[in-house]
Amino acid sequence: MTVIDPETQAGWVPEADDEDDAEDMPLSMRLSIADTLTLGNATCGFMAVYFTTTGILIPHLTGSDESGMARHSAATAVILMLLAAIFDLCDGLVARKLRSSPMGAELDNLSDLISFGLAPAYFVLVYGMVADDAHQRVSALAAIVVLLAVVLRLARFSCVTLKDGMFQGMPSPFGALTVVSIVLLELPFVPTLLAIIGVAWLMVSRVEYPKPRGVLAVAMLGWIVAAMGLLAAWAFDAPGGQLLLQTGCALQVVLGAVIPLFATARRVNTFRYNRREARAAQLP
Repeated sequence: MTVIDPETQAGWVPEADDEDDAEDMPLSMRLSIADTLTLGNATCGFMAVYFTTTGILIPHLTGSDESGMARHSAATAVILMLLAAIFDLCDGLVARKLRSSPMGAELDNLSDLISFGLAPAYFVLVYGMVADDAHQRVSALAAIVVLLAVVLRLARFSCVTLKDGMFQGMPSPFGALTVVSIVLLELPFVPTLLAIIGVAWLMVSRVEYPKPRGVLAVAMLGWIVAAMGLLAAWAFDAPGGQLLLQTGCALQVVLGAVIPLFATARRVNTFRYNRREARAAQLP
């Protein structure tokens, strides 16, 4: 029998003991190994924002001329985003091999928003404040565009069902690393701004990208590790470190531009093939 309070019209429910709640909690609601990796993703994203603030923005605002510190902090922030991408890659692999809690998908989206939405958008914002030829307000607008693109992409990913093995729109980790690579290339402000907005558009586009599985996952992991090495060489001012970093950033940007072209060409070829098959089927 349910006791009704006439003033609140709410059902009276006896208070549950905390220990009983812990014991009665389903095993599926507890954090799995994949969830722990996802939380590592979020932690890396937050620490990237921290190093961008303390190592780049604050020294600039206080008039410090320690360019080496800014270089080390920028490299550390980007390396943390790369580590977040590794966590994001591994949590999906672990979730498929082992079990994943019902919170897994929500945790993944929230962590991706921090590491691949907030962190790169903040990186763009700070770039607009410290670069000599940048415009702060325009850079802030570009940062908002990047953040909103990731928000929309993650929301759409939760609602739209696609065929297995494909993403719709540039994956947020790939997009975040491409945005950061554009900034590190130190191009003039206008090309940098247009390239960043182009990446944001690709993240919300309908262009299909393959999911990193099998050989592609191994290749992606190798590329991330190589990028970390390039950033470390640049941070410690190794011989040729600047050239190596710019080469790696340019390759990242080229990949971001070429993959949609291949995807579009494949869709056009598939459309033409299906149309020829339909015409052939109509012939007597």
